[in-house]
Amino acid sequence: QVQLVQSGGGSVQAGGSLRLSCAASGYTSSNFCMGWFRQAPGKEREGVAFVYTGGIDTYYADSVKGRFTISQDNAKSTLYLQMDSLKPEDTAMYYCAAEDCTYYSCSFCYTLNYNYWGQGTQVTVSS
Repeated sequence: QVQLVQSGGGSVQAGGSLRLSCAASGYTSSNFCMGWFRQAPGKEREGVAFVYTGGIDTYYADSVKGRFTISQDNAKSTLYLQMDSLKPEDTAMYYCAAEDCTYYSCSFCYTLNYNYWGQGTQVTVSS
């Protein structure tokens, strides 16, 4: 049973930084993608950043490119999202997610349909 447990988040003023963590357990596959999504009230869920855990391929939404960094600590089975230069429009509930990938799809993590989700953590950025 795959479990994703999130930590981090909170409230910060615009221009500040926060880091989210997502500890994964129960994964038996060595080929899987992980990503961060967010959803603000009244808005659709948005894929923010993705990584193939077996490589270095990353993908960022245009809205966060240059400000957010996704990284992983494979020894700890933990995914991170470093968020810098935060803006009020970054305010949302953030979720980590994981999904198996094939040799081909591992290069396109942002296209996958994710089935494993963390519990969510709130990020609030005030102006």
